[in-house]
Amino acid sequence: MKHILLVFTGGTIGSQVEHGAIDTHAGAGFRLLNLFEQHYRDHGRIKFTRLQPVQILSENLQPGDWRQIIQAVESQDLSRFDGIIVTHGTDTLAFSAATLGVYFNNLKIPLLLVSSNYPLDNPQANGLNNFICAVEYIRQENRGGVFVPYQNPGQPMHVHIGTRLNSCLPLSGDFISVRSQPYMTFESGGFTPLHDLPPRLNPVIGLQNQFARILLIKPYPGLNYDCFTLENVDAVLHDLYHSGTACASEQWGQTGSLPAFCDRCQKNGIPIYMAPSVKSAEAYSSTQQILARGGKMIWNTSLESAYAKLGLAYASFSDIKVIDDFLDRNAAWEQL
Repeated sequence: MKHILLVFTGGTIGSQVEHGAIDTHAGAGFRLLNLFEQHYRDHGRIKFTRLQPVQILSENLQPGDWRQIIQAVESQDLSRFDGIIVTHGTDTLAFSAATLGVYFNNLKIPLLLVSSNYPLDNPQANGLNNFICAVEYIRQENRGGVFVPYQNPGQPMHVHIGTRLNSCLPLSGDFISVRSQPYMTFESGGFTPLHDLPPRLNPVIGLQNQFARILLIKPYPGLNYDCFTLENVDAVLHDLYHSGTACASEQWGQTGSLPAFCDRCQKNGIPIYMAPSVKSAEAYSSTQQILARGGKMIWNTSLESAYAKLGLAYASFSDIKVIDDFLDRNAAWEQL
């Protein structure tokens, strides 16, 4: 008998369609378990303890919801469980997977986030298969950590490392890992690792169930940094183009120049970080200019995990050296 802590949070997997609108529904969690019992032969060998700290569509998720989910998990005696499943919507799945992965960096049992591309009663929905994969992972694998099982249409079931999951691809319901490198496949009832995981280093201690105010900025032609007041901001995270770059030119004025914005952040006492970028011996001149003006790079880490680490770091620590040491560490397999 495997004992699983099942945490419902809403999302499409916890929704139903009524009058053409998709919204969370109180009975959707029971529908998931009903379908599981119908399609999973060994369901009698699985015991669930159910919690529902939040019930939202994931596009409405805020850091306060993460706090409630974490509090709900930590309120339990986890030594009683073989694993944890958190149902979740797809829109913010990668951000939540990264946040839970970093926060629970020393978790001794697996925690899997399970989503669905459509409500469960839709014949195209992958939610039940994703859920069954999560249950099988808990039955067959004993490695602690945060993972995401997800099957894109027409592809094998993949198990992703939570801190390496990218946000859903545009105009689709498909998910991929950073560099298109999922952790495992699940086929014919068995798991096949696609790459090894390094041993986890000493756990990061002292993380608080709090999240700092992080301003996330995405680059695009025409971005005007004067639109950002930097009020009520603890730190800035600046997304980068795929080559680890952003505009460093002042040809059209300083309002579109990231180095100039770095100067402004420093003047206002606001640290500014950048991600994602692969660390190498060579870098574009624009990237070198940004680093020279005070921008800090969170190397070899996805945007979602960089955001999670910053939010937790600036809420948990006050010493900038401790913060930067935490950001440099590979806390939860987030670094390539």
